[in-house]
Amino acid sequence: MIARLWHGNTLPVLIVVAAILVFWYAMAVHMNSPWQERMNARAELENVPFTEFASQTWAQAKPLLPAPHQILGEVWKATIEEEITSRRSLAYHSWITLSATLLGFAFGTLLGIGLAVAIIHNEASDRSLMPWIIASQTVPILAIAPMVVVGLGAVGVTGMVPKALISMYLSFFPVVVGMVKGLRSPEQIQLDLMATYNANDWQIFTKLRWPSAIPFLFASMRVGIAISLIGAVVGELSNAAGGGLGVRLLTGSYNGQTIQIWAALLLAAALAATLVALVGVAEKIVLRRMGVAT
Repeated sequence: MIARLWHGNTLPVLIVVAAILVFWYAMAVHMNSPWQERMNARAELENVPFTEFASQTWAQAKPLLPAPHQILGEVWKATIEEEITSRRSLAYHSWITLSATLLGFAFGTLLGIGLAVAIIHNEASDRSLMPWIIASQTVPILAIAPMVVVGLGAVGVTGMVPKALISMYLSFFPVVVGMVKGLRSPEQIQLDLMATYNANDWQIFTKLRWPSAIPFLFASMRVGIAISLIGAVVGELSNAAGGGLGVRLLTGSYNGQTIQIWAALLLAAALAATLVALVGVAEKIVLRRMGVAT
């Protein structure tokens, strides 16, 4: 049984997770101990046993590094115990972030595919668009996000749209790069064969280029959906009134609530992992229907 687990993925992953947790708890003691020592000195507590001292560092209200059980407890309290419509609920803020992420990802994917098709079929577009597409990603998103939020707010566009546009700005890039590579993946002998069949450009695209690009599309979508969530969170940092996990991070930073910050980070990471996994599931379904072994 153990040998089967070892040769699989379960046991190695569990060992790594256990090592991370041990290191995390040890660092929590190390980072939180100075404040705890001052607290004990004020309370005139001397010669506190190490196990009790460690428990104290893992139970602080505003620790420098929260212990994992504190973060999980905050997630439970802010999702299960809170009303889902309450602005104190992490589920409420997660839904706001998820909505902006999916909308921005949809926009980014469509934009990326459209640009890739234009680049493939027009040499002038390849020479003119591609350098600007690459250059667009050199501008820090933290500099762009406030300008987008403030600029659109000045013309009355608020709510989810500015955050979705920031997500689109990040997510379109891997899609366009992946699709350009995918649409160019057919070999010349395959294109020559289509020419012998007297296929037109549309038939070459639908029968050859597009099916060849599907694996590249899903690979780029897995990257795009993850950074789309990052874009949504960054957009929320510039618009504290709209809600979202980014707002929870911001308010937690203002109030020194490190447990709240880590809980929001954990939920954001879980959302990203779930979305990437769902894209992977969709990829397997599509490729199986196309007759490609997965």
